[in-house]
Amino acid sequence: MLIPRFRLRKSERSEDSLLRGLFIEQFLATDKPVAAVCHATAALLNVKNDSTEFVVAGKAVSGFTNTEEEAVQLTEVVPFLLEDELIKRGGDFQKVDDWHPFAVQDGLLITGQNPASSELVASKLIKHISQ
Repeated sequence: MLIPRFRLRKSERSEDSLLRGLFIEQFLATDKPVAAVCHATAALLNVKNDSTEFVVAGKAVSGFTNTEEEAVQLTEVVPFLLEDELIKRGGDFQKVDDWHPFAVQDGLLITGQNPASSELVASKLIKHISQ
């Protein structure tokens, strides 16, 4: 599953994130990789594994950084800062300098920092499913 980048909205309904979470849980439960780029990593925030832990807990993950959010002046527009939320859920948040491509894979989770990371995420996903 590849979740392309999307803009976080304050108006997002909880049913939307619940539906995404159920699909993601099913993919992970059947040993299928889940890849997300930029803000799309937010789709992983409330997903839990079989032992009811957040799937990002203890995992290397990336996503749009706090400093990238500040640079585009959206810290007051988005409902939360993705970097902070991933860390709160136990994610090992990894990043490089703003706007540089970066992707990380930890098990079945593949995440990219920003839009420039899309190609790296796609490459990791293709490599994973080709094995």
